[in-house]
Amino acid sequence: MTLIRSLTHPTFALLWSGQTISRLGDRLYTIALAWWVLQKTGSATTMGTVLIFSSIPNLLFLLLGGVTVDRFSRTRIMLISDLLRGILITLVTALAVTGTLEVWHIFLASTAFGLVAAFFQPAYTALVPELVPSDMLPSANSLTALSRQLTGIFGPALGAAIVAFGGPSGGFALDALSFFISAACLAPLLPVSTAHLGNTQRASIRVAVQEGFSTVTHTPWLWITICISGLTNMTQAGPWSVALPFLVKDSLHAEVGVLGFLYSAYALGSALGAVWVGRSTRLRRRGLVAYGGLIGWGLATAIVGLPLPMIGLLVAAFLVGGSLAIFNLIWDNTLQELVPRHLLGRVASIDALGSFVLLPIGFGLAGWATDWVGAPMVLISGGLLTTVLVSLGLLHPKIRALD
Repeated sequence: MTLIRSLTHPTFALLWSGQTISRLGDRLYTIALAWWVLQKTGSATTMGTVLIFSSIPNLLFLLLGGVTVDRFSRTRIMLISDLLRGILITLVTALAVTGTLEVWHIFLASTAFGLVAAFFQPAYTALVPELVPSDMLPSANSLTALSRQLTGIFGPALGAAIVAFGGPSGGFALDALSFFISAACLAPLLPVSTAHLGNTQRASIRVAVQEGFSTVTHTPWLWITICISGLTNMTQAGPWSVALPFLVKDSLHAEVGVLGFLYSAYALGSALGAVWVGRSTRLRRRGLVAYGGLIGWGLATAIVGLPLPMIGLLVAAFLVGGSLAIFNLIWDNTLQELVPRHLLGRVASIDALGSFVLLPIGFGLAGWATDWVGAPMVLISGGLLTTVLVSLGLLHPKIRALD
């Protein structure tokens, strides 16, 4: 099958397997953490603050992470990242089991997670093209997204069951274990090619960063999309991450299982979007299709805020996930195909920095607005603003011409 052809490369298959297990652990952690915060504080502002603590260090260190990824072994960076996160969540689990876990512990853990992710994510994006040939990148990226979303389908329901019967500490413990398993899968990849190393190691950090920014600013489809992503992550991703648990708890008067079902519907939509993109060996009309996905992302999010029956909310969450997956996969493939290999780590980090720089503001505003006007209005307004911003981006001819 076209979709799974990249798994014929053993190194990618090993990377993919380890990351799939790690992502399942992350899903358990997300549910466990969200419900722990709800039980501990009942505050949307606190939930937003937790996300802010993870996003700010990530943003501060992304550029350094991109330079580091282009200078050193990408596999080694990912291995160290997984080990550090496994140790950190083990400590969180111990505090939860003993009943001594406090909000400030979560703030510290979130800060450390954000810092480590600033190195891990650019490394992963840049490593994949080293493991598979360019014609298999749609398959590799789609399988990456598919594993993320398949774990998202089953992970939230599993996480909700674990939280319901054993409390959040069970979800924390399994997430810690998943990081150690992922690290074990990365260890055999340490000898992977380091062909990207060379001139970047001899250049100063300032020059290396400038080279990355020059590449972005001289490529219209790059800087336009990064700007649009930065704005829409504030208007849409912030409300979705912060307001949705409170929509379930305060508007639907439901328990954690309903939140798990909505996350699973989102993940199912993302998985099908990944399958659709992964079947292609040559992506066409990338700009129009990718931006169309973002428009669907915004409209579907607005629908989630409407007073719908449960089946309607599940369909809307499904569309949110599917629409965003189409954009993300087309974007990842485009970066990996069109950006020079020795610059990919830096461009990926600049992309992440620009895309998420306003997200802490989005988290803060979404938390404050959810406490003030309620989760439904936050989701509706955020989704509609996202749709308008993306439509404005489509007016630029360089976006419409991207193929």
